[in-house]
Amino acid sequence: MTDGACYFYRLSSSYLEDSLDFITSSWKIVVVKRALISLIQADLARKMVFLSGPRQAGKTTLARELALSWPDAQLLNWDVAADRRVILDQSWSPAARLVVFDELHKMVNWKSWLKGVFDGRPPEQALLVTGSARLDTFRQSGESLAGRYFSWRLHPLTVREWVDVSAATPEEALRRILERGGFPEPFLATEAAEAERWRQLYLEGLIRDDILEFSRIGELRAMRLFVDLLRSRVGSTLSLASMARDLQVSPTTLGRYLEILEALHIVFTVRPFHRNIARALLKEPKVYFFDTGLVQGDEGARFENACAGMLLRHAHFLQDSAGRDMSLRYVRDKEGREIDFVLCEKGEPLGFAECKLSDPAVPAYLAATAARFPAAGASLLVRYLRQPEQRGRVSVERAADWLARLAA
Repeated sequence: MTDGACYFYRLSSSYLEDSLDFITSSWKIVVVKRALISLIQADLARKMVFLSGPRQAGKTTLARELALSWPDAQLLNWDVAADRRVILDQSWSPAARLVVFDELHKMVNWKSWLKGVFDGRPPEQALLVTGSARLDTFRQSGESLAGRYFSWRLHPLTVREWVDVSAATPEEALRRILERGGFPEPFLATEAAEAERWRQLYLEGLIRDDILEFSRIGELRAMRLFVDLLRSRVGSTLSLASMARDLQVSPTTLGRYLEILEALHIVFTVRPFHRNIARALLKEPKVYFFDTGLVQGDEGARFENACAGMLLRHAHFLQDSAGRDMSLRYVRDKEGREIDFVLCEKGEPLGFAECKLSDPAVPAYLAATAARFPAAGASLLVRYLRQPEQRGRVSVERAADWLARLAA
């Protein structure tokens, strides 16, 4: 394995030891450990912590489990009227060692308010702020709280996480994610129909409630149609101009819709790798869903989406835990040859990954790119593979086993 390839693999298993999350399944009752909890505990001793991520990824449950290890913790949810009154009056107990503010971003001028709370709190009191839509985008516009917080992002369940907390093999974990997606409730539903019912209500709720915060009610129909189009185009380069013609809106409007969907953690974009960043931004992105279960396509599309989500979590974990400048990109040359993913640090490639369902033949472009960047790893991830092997600079891997070795 090259030095570059090791960046794709796990850092340590020690950070999982103390973490918990509820889960029940038809197999057995188990305790699911979330990879962030012990790290968040350490950060709370030093600064305020922001925990963001998709709705229903498990943020509130993780916060409750964190609270169990803190004396006199108080959990306050902005959506609960009684809690909202306590928040506005700042009447929580000064003796509480941990105060959790859930969905605080819905409060007007919450950043300035939180700055005052943090600066005026008792020295031993820790603050955890959880939410979805706006906390992550706040990372780019949080000057008023500079130096006062650490941030973490919670993603759906991964192969690595499920293998670490259950008797499942990597193959069983990947199969479950491809069938149900990685969100805890549908992942652990007793029947597939339960997962589909959850997903339908989840998507309707996001469009009806969360998107309405960013958009006008008259745009909801166009937004829903846009989401439906994206569900069938996972893994393909995205031409907003072409889709805008289909939806009879302007490309500028469609670009704003895409930004809203990203802010709400419904989709994420992967942009092309290029050392000239400005040039890369002009090229068409690819769009993937945080919930693999939302993908409308064949097994290959779902498999690629699942890999994208787990690689993004890997990159985010390295950013949040170590402050490293990580990004997930794809490669495409002038002849249209592509490599699905490249993990970069400070714009330099650390490892390339191509996803295939069953064909173990190494694509010529992947081999050539691996030779061009000898310090980076290169892996061909095959969903159904009889035997792993090394072919030149390219490692041909069972996808499930490879995904189980990621950092989170």
